[in-house]
Amino acid sequence: MSTRTSALDAVVFGVDIQSGDVRGDSPSYALVVYDGDDEGLERDVVSHRKLRRLIGEEEPAIVATDNMYELAADKDQLIHFLGSLPDETRLVQVTGAEQPEPLSRVAKRHGIPYAKEPMAEAEAAARLAAHNVGHEVSAFTDTTTVKVSRGRSTGKGGWSEDRYTRRIHGAVKRQAREVESELEAHNLEYDRDVRESYGGFANAIFTVEARPADIPVSNRRSGDVRIEIERERRDGIEFRPLVKRRDHVVVGVDPGTTTAVAVVSLEGEVLDVWSSRTSDAADVIEWIVERGRPVIVAADVTPMPETVEKFRRSFDAAGWTPERDPPIDEKQHRTREHPYDDDHQRDAMAAALYAFDAHEDQFERIARKLPPGVDRDEVTARVVSGEESVEAVLRDLTESDESEVEEPTHQPRELTPEEKRIRSLERQVDRLEGHVETLEGRLEKRDETIEDLEAELAVTRREERRKVRKDREVTRLERKTEKLERERDAAHEEVADLEKKVERMKALWKLDHSNFSDVSAKKEGLVPVKVVEKFSKGAIREADEQYGIAAGDVVYLRDASGAGRSTAELLAGFEPRVVLKNGGGLSEIADAILFDREVPVGPADDVAMQEVDELAVAREDDVEAVIDDWRERAAERRKEQNASMVDRLISEHRAGDNEA
Repeated sequence: MSTRTSALDAVVFGVDIQSGDVRGDSPSYALVVYDGDDEGLERDVVSHRKLRRLIGEEEPAIVATDNMYELAADKDQLIHFLGSLPDETRLVQVTGAEQPEPLSRVAKRHGIPYAKEPMAEAEAAARLAAHNVGHEVSAFTDTTTVKVSRGRSTGKGGWSEDRYTRRIHGAVKRQAREVESELEAHNLEYDRDVRESYGGFANAIFTVEARPADIPVSNRRSGDVRIEIERERRDGIEFRPLVKRRDHVVVGVDPGTTTAVAVVSLEGEVLDVWSSRTSDAADVIEWIVERGRPVIVAADVTPMPETVEKFRRSFDAAGWTPERDPPIDEKQHRTREHPYDDDHQRDAMAAALYAFDAHEDQFERIARKLPPGVDRDEVTARVVSGEESVEAVLRDLTESDESEVEEPTHQPRELTPEEKRIRSLERQVDRLEGHVETLEGRLEKRDETIEDLEAELAVTRREERRKVRKDREVTRLERKTEKLERERDAAHEEVADLEKKVERMKALWKLDHSNFSDVSAKKEGLVPVKVVEKFSKGAIREADEQYGIAAGDVVYLRDASGAGRSTAELLAGFEPRVVLKNGGGLSEIADAILFDREVPVGPADDVAMQEVDELAVAREDDVEAVIDDWRERAAERRKEQNASMVDRLISEHRAGDNEA
């Protein structure tokens, strides 16, 4: 519904057929361009094609005509014509809706100049529409579809097909998000339907509750994406008045501290109800005027209160009061189907409904007497409030219309053969253009179908390849899992062995650090032994790195042979308590160095040892016995060395005397 009070701030095209027939030969039209300035009024005679071109270029606010079927041969062509209008342009039939009145009558009623020739009728139509007279002809709802889709096929491109498809669908997705942001920024209500595809969206459809002119998006096609805007079609043709018509109504008033008013149509429908404690008579009258023209003003009590009588006189309407004051329960029953806020609104509504009930038969009798095309409300108002007879009203209306009968004044001239040929060719061109448009539409739909199928095929192929890769990966992972399970089992076994070893090593460590209070008494007679696999510098260093060799440790050489001076000095540097040897005897040089460094050396066979991997444990008594044995042998060895040294000195002395 338009809220505009005047069209004079915009351009209005008034149109009337000049010659020819829209159903036959190409017609010409009288065109009046009206913008509210009488001096700037433009008049022209144009063809149907030029008229449509001018509408597209000028984008007038209204295209006004007295008969919409002067612009289109049938309903389908009219819908096509409406669809071709710019977003801001409306088609208005100034003579009414489904049953239009003569243009002369409408012009006279509104004080618009009128003459019986096409240009004057076009001007009258423009002026009437500029003053909001007439009905907008609409074949579309205020719902608009915005479709964001691919702008080109995904089956070709400079890159690989997958990358090309992903790029296009990604561009559609980005554009769809931009459209959605624009709709939200303008607070437009919409529903979104998205068809996802590889890499993004194949298309996104927004159903927006707004006209195309109110949507911040336009038709366009650029590169990978296109946007199409289309209004939703109605099931048929709809007529909407440019302004709300003030119909004749029945008004019920309940006066008092709180004034209540109810408005009922001449068909008995409750249109509105209102009450107020602060409004004066002027406010009440203004409220009634906005909702209709009262034929009857009614009260629910007898006699009519003075306040209600003033309202009746203000509208020059008929009055009505009940024969007796109806009880509350009757008023509640009569208004039971209609909502109200308080008792005052109920009483006003009851008064209006009782008045309608009292005149319903009269309304029906008037309607039966009226011929087609006569305004029923106007006749009813004059009969009820003016106390005229139906016949008198009809006679008055008929007399005023007789002088307005429109006689055709234009006789189309006989066309020359060339003009007939031109018009025939123009009709043929129009048909061919329509056929081409239809074929292009079919081709576009076919291309879209092919693109969709190709996209689905590509997706299916990718899914199959992905499934094959997945199966291969599953098989590989299963084999890897089996291998890892075997390694896990082996690791568990190794961990168990290591845990046992750790327990044993803990016991040895505790023996090596006997100051700990948790060393049991039965372990106190044992001593740890550091095992060296071979009497070499590498083996000694390896043993030191693994568990450390400290001064006072018992060292066990599994293989004591082959050591030289530096090796013996390395071992002696750790200052072991005793060295137990096995696997061959010491070299003379090693034995001498260890002896000189006072490192006890003894056979391992003399000591009862229990080996734990690289470590061992021995009885303290056996170790002490080996040390004591070495000390005895060392003492004997020193004696022998001393005796030998004495013998050598004596021999050297005797030799010196002999020489002397």
